[in-house]
Amino acid sequence: MQGIEHATWIIYLLTFLLLVPVFYFIRKAEKSKLFVRKIPGIEAIEETITKSVEAGRPISFTSGLCGIGPTLYACLGVLFYIAKRAATFKAKLLVPQNDPEVLAITEDTVHRAYRLVKRESFFDQKNIPFLSTEQFAFAAGYIGLVQRENVGGAFLFGEFAAESLILAEAGQQIGAHQVGATVSPEQVAFFIVTCDYTLIGEEIFAASAYLSNDPIQIGSLYAQDFAKYLLVAMILTGVILATIQSINPDLITFDFKSFWNLL
Repeated sequence: MQGIEHATWIIYLLTFLLLVPVFYFIRKAEKSKLFVRKIPGIEAIEETITKSVEAGRPISFTSGLCGIGPTLYACLGVLFYIAKRAATFKAKLLVPQNDPEVLAITEDTVHRAYRLVKRESFFDQKNIPFLSTEQFAFAAGYIGLVQRENVGGAFLFGEFAAESLILAEAGQQIGAHQVGATVSPEQVAFFIVTCDYTLIGEEIFAASAYLSNDPIQIGSLYAQDFAKYLLVAMILTGVILATIQSINPDLITFDFKSFWNLL
C-alpha cells in the first residue's frame, strides 16, 4: 500500500474529510456531554471492583502483550478509573507488566490516580511488577501472582495471543470475577468462555471514553462511527453505480477503472 507521502489529491481529500469530524466532535464534546451507549461489560467493571473490595481480596489488571499504541492508551483510560476506585476503597491493585516502556507509563498512570483521590500514601510501586518480556514466561508469572494473592477481580484488557486462555483460567480457578477485553479477534472466544463479561474489539475504546469522560476520547469515538458510516455509504454507492453500469453501460459513462487508478 502506498504511504501518505505518495498519496494522490483524492487521498488527501478523503483524509481531510475524515479529520474534520474528529475536530468537530471533540469541540462538541468539550461544550456539552455526548451520549455513549452503556455496554454490560463496562457496567461490570464497577461490579468487579465492588465484589473484590467486599471480599477483602486484591484486584489485578493486565494489558497483556500491549506495546505503546492506541490500544494501550485505551487500556490506560480504564486502568486510571480502576486505580482511582481501588485507591478510594484502599484495595490492593496489582498490575503485572511484560514491557519495560509500558511499565513506566503504567506506573505513572496508577500513581496519578492515587494522587488524584488523595491516597498517594497507599501507592506501592511493588504492586506493578515486571514479570518478563517472553510471552509464556509472563503468563507463568501472572498465574503465580494472581493465585498467591488470591485475586478477587481480574481485568484482562489489551492485546493477547496464545496465552489468553492461560491467563483467564488462572483467575477462574480461584473464583475471581473477571472482565476481558481484547482487540485480537482470535482470542475473543477464549475470554467469552472464561470471563464473566467480555468487551469485543472496539468496545475497549468505548470503555475508556465512557469511564474517563474525556472530551477528546468521546469526540474521537463519535468521529470513528461517523467515518464508518461515510465509508459504508461510499462503498454502497460505488457498488450500486458499478452494477447499473454493468447492466446498462450507456446509462452511466463514468470510468470507474480510471477513477480507481487515481487512488
